[in-house]
Amino acid sequence: MIHQKKVRTRFAPSPTGALHIGGARTALFNWLFARHNGGEFILRIEDTDQIRSTGESTKAILDSMSWLGLNWDEGPYYQAERLDLYRKKVQQLLDQGKAYRCDCPPESLELKRKQALAEKRKPKYDGTCRKKNLGPTPNSVVRFRCPDTGVTPVNDLIKGHITFLNEELDDLIIERSDGFPTYNFAVVVDDAEMGITHVIRGDDHINNTPRQILLYQALGYDIPEFAHVPMILGPDRTRLSKRHGAQSVMAYREMGYLPEALVNYLVRLGWAHGDQEIFSREDLIRLFSLDAVGKSPAVFNPDKLLWLNQHYLKSAAPERLAKELVPFLENLGIDASDPEFLKKVVLDLRARSKTLTEMAESARFYFVDSIEYEFPLAEKFFDTEGSLYLKTLQKILPELHDYSKEGIERALRKIAEDNGTKLKCIVQPVRVALTGKTVSPGIDEVMITLGKEKVMRRLQGAIDFIERRE
Repeated sequence: MIHQKKVRTRFAPSPTGALHIGGARTALFNWLFARHNGGEFILRIEDTDQIRSTGESTKAILDSMSWLGLNWDEGPYYQAERLDLYRKKVQQLLDQGKAYRCDCPPESLELKRKQALAEKRKPKYDGTCRKKNLGPTPNSVVRFRCPDTGVTPVNDLIKGHITFLNEELDDLIIERSDGFPTYNFAVVVDDAEMGITHVIRGDDHINNTPRQILLYQALGYDIPEFAHVPMILGPDRTRLSKRHGAQSVMAYREMGYLPEALVNYLVRLGWAHGDQEIFSREDLIRLFSLDAVGKSPAVFNPDKLLWLNQHYLKSAAPERLAKELVPFLENLGIDASDPEFLKKVVLDLRARSKTLTEMAESARFYFVDSIEYEFPLAEKFFDTEGSLYLKTLQKILPELHDYSKEGIERALRKIAEDNGTKLKCIVQPVRVALTGKTVSPGIDEVMITLGKEKVMRRLQGAIDFIERRE
């Protein structure tokens, strides 16, 4: 363990939408840092934006965290339930002269902002109400009295030492006119009261950090350590967006990705351990450190995620994959109620599939009552010779006692030898007859999974189809 004080990290999403890739990576880094250091990981829902926050978004965030396996030790805490605490802390700053009420109309502030921009000045609040000593009014807000001289240093665990001039900051609003705290104020109170030791978040928050440090100091709180993680870029090196594939976490689940693949991929967006690409959860907990988080933005690569998912599909237990595959098959209208049969299907397909969605699509032919043949395939493989091979196989199958991969392969090779042709010339008509496709798992695997009785029915169906065309 590298810290004397028990490490406490947090993830604090706003429930204004689903959990996306950037937020999920932030949650993962906080979770791993806490687990690596034997600490605690806290979940807090920042729902003070009463207009945009929804219960549906909260549920989506909690479901996403659970699916990824990012279990929390405390929470979820809800900021909307902690308003009395924030108001008490606002009053503390007012009583100490470290905050003041402001009744400047929004229109006036907007006019001053535009004027400052036109004059190439920083558009900060000009302190109109600083010395008025106003009492509360229906439309007044509370502002923090920011020091206007000196500097605020930030010793960032990823970016290094950064210094901010206090004169560049302004008297930020800490309580809105509706009595709700602003983000910068509530987050400071919560992180301090919850004993958060390390604030790990995206570097889009870095300009909030000096303001928050000044609030920590004004409230008499200990200042946590900060680590700002570089943003994620799309392949074209612009900010990651939906057009790059920046879907929500649950969208990846619906597309047939496994949670361990997404976790493995997310951790590699900005963190590395040599050239290693594949990490178990235990590996990640053992190896993770902020020292190995890069300073440059990470680039999102959907193909890499797909490659990782294929790896995890290949190595997952067939019983688990069979269970995971059920809803994808049901979406296709397929009854997947036989777990033993489904396990055999999974064993046939998992090495060939990149997602569970793809696996479900590939599995259709195992479950249908009759095969539909695509015209070009039927035209190519269901000719006179193809019909002969199918009839020959149909004839010898009832007597085939060794219905194993080896036994099936021997039978197919014998048909090829007896007809003076290559094995593939026998296999392809059989494949189309049994699957309707020219690409499938090994024909011996397919025949074993389908079972001799179903194979016989499908061979007869193909023979009937050929005879109707002749």
